[in-house]
Amino acid sequence: MGYHAGEYDVIVVGAGHAGCEAALASARMGCETLLLTINLDMVAFMPCNPSIGGPAKGHVVREIDALGGEMGRNIDKTFIQMRMLNTGKGPAVHALRAQADKFMYQHEMKKTIEETAHLTLRQGMAEELIVEDGKCVGLITKTGAEYRAKAVVVTTGTYLRGKVIMGELMYESGPNNQQPSVKLSESLRGLGLELVRFKTGTPPRVHKDSIDFDKTEIQPGDEQPKFFSYETEYSNNEQLPCWLTYTSEDTHKIINDNLHRAPMFSGQIEGTGPRYCPSIEDKIVRFADKPKHQIFLEPEGKHTSEYYVQGLSTSMPEDVQLAILRSIPGMERVEMMRTGYAIEYDAVVPTQLWPTLETKVVSGLFTAGQINGTSGYEEAAGQGVMAGINAARKVQGQEPVILERSQGYIGVLIDDLVTKGTNEPYRLLTSRAEYRLLLRHDNADLRLTPIGYEIGLISEERHNRFLVKKERIEQEIERLKTTKVRADEALHAMLEEAGSAPIANTVDALSLLRRPEISYALLEKVAPSPLELNEDMKEQVEIQVKYQGYIEKQLLQVERLAKMEKKKIPDDIDYYDVHGLASEAKQKLSTIRPLSIGQASRISGVTPADLSILLVYLEHYNRVVAARG
Repeated sequence: MGYHAGEYDVIVVGAGHAGCEAALASARMGCETLLLTINLDMVAFMPCNPSIGGPAKGHVVREIDALGGEMGRNIDKTFIQMRMLNTGKGPAVHALRAQADKFMYQHEMKKTIEETAHLTLRQGMAEELIVEDGKCVGLITKTGAEYRAKAVVVTTGTYLRGKVIMGELMYESGPNNQQPSVKLSESLRGLGLELVRFKTGTPPRVHKDSIDFDKTEIQPGDEQPKFFSYETEYSNNEQLPCWLTYTSEDTHKIINDNLHRAPMFSGQIEGTGPRYCPSIEDKIVRFADKPKHQIFLEPEGKHTSEYYVQGLSTSMPEDVQLAILRSIPGMERVEMMRTGYAIEYDAVVPTQLWPTLETKVVSGLFTAGQINGTSGYEEAAGQGVMAGINAARKVQGQEPVILERSQGYIGVLIDDLVTKGTNEPYRLLTSRAEYRLLLRHDNADLRLTPIGYEIGLISEERHNRFLVKKERIEQEIERLKTTKVRADEALHAMLEEAGSAPIANTVDALSLLRRPEISYALLEKVAPSPLELNEDMKEQVEIQVKYQGYIEKQLLQVERLAKMEKKKIPDDIDYYDVHGLASEAKQKLSTIRPLSIGQASRISGVTPADLSILLVYLEHYNRVVAARG
């Protein structure tokens, strides 16, 4: 028999990266929140790579932080290496990446959750959702505990009907030999949600003392590390190096000789794997002409000897994995501590979600993270913070928060999922964002902090600091416009040092900074600012001045598209009544039910002709509705 276990505003199922952000956002917005997880020792666990950030993903972490989420603060406390990637390229693709102390990361996140007001953390296996009159009003656990709520956020990661595959061996399991969640999958299906089968994988872990580092290349962290959170000012974290090696001819031979034992090629794996993070056996087959592949050896933490073998994700049998490892330079006598494996799991088809991440079939039921078909901790956390915000706002009777594609990578991620869907685990890439120059790593706070403040996740003090930063950047750009620099010895020396053309008389400081070879640091020598500017502010001034033309072009594009986003589509339209629409458009529009003409235009299979017909129909529809008064 079941029993009544408690009433909450919001229940979050699963305490991975999506669940932690969803629960913290909801609780910090004042909702009584329950965070339910299969195992309290696995809160914010990193079952795969112990790292945060990288191209596009690092942008998402900065955006989570700008909205008032936790991932950035948590990695800043627990990193063991911090590196800015792509520094030789433009600012749109600069990306911060941190190696995490895996165990410290978990510990700090759990501590934050335990100390947060309005948030209850509890161990339990959710098995059935309670739906009354089309609304999700709670859930029942394996032990019969019945929890009631006004909204439920499901963030089950790769646990739904999880199955681990390693060569010929297959068994039901969540990641890292945790219990899988089987009945919740049946409950979701029973509510009418369509599920698909996806796959991901992880590499083996090896013992540090069995690696010959002399045969590898050192990859140190940055001497002056930058941080993910706008609240982190300094860190005394000790940095540990990572190491680079490569696969060899022997590696490729071992894999090719054992392909008949690889579940990917023997038909044992039914789930679709991630294209942008393939297994080593997939890489060897797909890129047969490539003589070697990069392998990074990364420490899992300060107090463990486990090293993560990045680039060697595999589901080969255990004996083959050991042979592969020992064929790689530096690992000839390596000891494998954990075997790599593939894991299959159920995911929700994400076109069944509104852009708020609420399901279309059940009101008050939200999903976020890998259950929505994504891969990666950062993509999960980005969805988690938005699902938590929107669940809380629904409970509080407020308008939802939907980020536009021009506002953030999180907006791109969610719009891609709910509008286009995905037939493989979705990974965010900078190339998916059409406004890359606006969505930079460095300006996430300028884009999103006002939203975080408005919804109550950014404190008054932090908001005031942000306003000072914004004002100083604007003041400094204005000052550079009006500051004249004379052609004297100091200027001549500065231009010569930079390899820049000399000037005859005077020039305004802004024009000098526009020159590609002149940095703000150089300009300061001849036109120092009376304002107190920190490094962040100086960086903003330089980027905004140097890229002004490109930024303005993208802003014009955003403006044009904003008109299409403003043309809202009523949710009760029957697309089969719209004469002239192609059959495919009718079917796709009926399934996805876009909120605006802008969203409709991004649905594959909806043509410009279909949009024209739809616009004409909407004008007529709106006139009829207005006449009814």
